[in-house]
Amino acid sequence: METIFSKIIEGSIPSNKVFENERILAFHDIAPAAPVHVLIIPKKFIASMNEVTPEDLPLIAEIHSVAQQLAIQLGIAESGYRLINNSGPDGGQTVPHLHYHLLGGAKLGALTGISDSHK
Repeated sequence: METIFSKIIEGSIPSNKVFENERILAFHDIAPAAPVHVLIIPKKFIASMNEVTPEDLPLIAEIHSVAQQLAIQLGIAESGYRLINNSGPDGGQTVPHLHYHLLGGAKLGALTGISDSHK
């Protein structure tokens, strides 16, 4: 399936890359929701988290490792960051290609109904 991400991967749409290897591409979001907002995508087409297979799990683990590396590289590891994957229309996924948002660089607001305080 052709998406904006497949066009970025093939180079027909430019991007501000921060990481690339043979399996993964990471680049700055053109409409950032935080001071640091990077998209991390597999070069292999996977429509959403629902289509991840057991064979894809090493790729998912590598994406998480890249997110950790980028958080350090971009100076947000110590203060904290958010790694988000939206899946499906009700989950907020707008591009049908698996991707993660790495957000940081400011105190991020609470997500509706989700809190880390379990007092």
